[in-house]
This record gives sequence, structure tokens and C-alpha cells, in this order.
Amino acid sequence: MSKILVLDHPLVKHKIAIMRNKATGTKEFKSVAKEIAMLMCYEATRELAVEDVDVETPITTAHCQMLAGKKLAIVPILRAGLGMVDGMLELIPSAKIGHIGLYRDEETLEPVEYFCKMPTDISERDVFVVDPMLATGGSAVDAIKLIKARGAKNIKFLCLIAAPEGVKKLSEAHPDVDIFCAALDDHLNENGYIVPGLGDAGDRIFGTK
Repeated sequence: MSKILVLDHPLVKHKIAIMRNKATGTKEFKSVAKEIAMLMCYEATRELAVEDVDVETPITTAHCQMLAGKKLAIVPILRAGLGMVDGMLELIPSAKIGHIGLYRDEETLEPVEYFCKMPTDISERDVFVVDPMLATGGSAVDAIKLIKARGAKNIKFLCLIAAPEGVKKLSEAHPDVDIFCAALDDHLNENGYIVPGLGDAGDRIFGTK
């Protein structure tokens, strides 16, 4: 079954409060989303393999550890997921980027695919799927299904805000995918929005309505 990790860190809590505030403008909202993504990336990469290496310091030889050359990929669910990519690239700049375009049908609330482009060697990479909101879970479930169809096996899902309904749906559909979130909220309202949430993440990141 999926592991669910809610980041219980004062910095994350502080920054989530800023993002929830309806008075927070686009520039600050985008900046804080990037910062939280960076902090989440730190946790999500905790289990990456390392190897022993010798490094020449200005004084002597140091016995150190470095990443064992594992290939990584970040796959944002468009468009809001783009707001998390730069923060993760600050920590793992060699990661390749894929893109999945899904939009939610306003009547059925189900995701509809319109774009999917992955690194050619996605099957050889550890994949981090990112989307600020895990609401109904439909987009995350379908995005991961598309990635698995291209051969990827080791996948993690990162979001800023999650609803219990989305966590349940994703963990049941993909029990091998661990879920990282900065906050686990109360429920979804009748329109499929997370409560208390932070509104439409895509609109707030890109300044659209």
C-alpha cells in the first residue's frame, strides 16, 4: 500500500499558510510554491542510493558519499504542476522533465488527456510526478497510468495540498506509488475543490481566472 507522508515541518506550515491566504499575490504565490517544492524534494529523495567516493580536499583525501548515478525525471501535470518544477531542479538539476496535459471536465470532474511527452528513457528513471493539488485524484491516477504504460516502475507523487478522497483514490489505484504532501486537508466540496484548500492553484500561479 502507498506510504503517505505529510511534511510536518515549521517552514512548510508557514509557507502553506501564505499560499492559503487569498490576499497573497501571484508573484509571492509562485515563489512560495517553488520553495515548498524544494523542501518536499529534499524529503522525497531521501532514499536515493549513494556510493562511496574519495575526494581531494585542500587538506587531504576525504572519504565521502555521492549519488550513485541514478537517473531521475520530474513530470508535472500541466499546467499547475509547472509551478513545482523549478524548486525541484534547484536540488536535482540533472533530472529530465516530462509533461502530461490533463484537464478536468467540469461536469463529470474526470480528467481528459490532451498532451503527454516523456524522456525517451523514462523506463530507466525514478519519476517524481508533481501537481499542487490532489483533489479527486483522477488526474494523478491517469497521469501515473500513462507513465507506467511507458515502462516507468519507481514513481512518487508530490503535491502541496491533498484531500482524503484523492489520497484514497490514488493509493488504491497505484499502491506502489508513495504520496508526499505539504498539507492534508479536510474534504472536497460539491464542486470538487479542496476545503479549506487554497483555491485554483493554476490560476493563482499564472495570474489567470
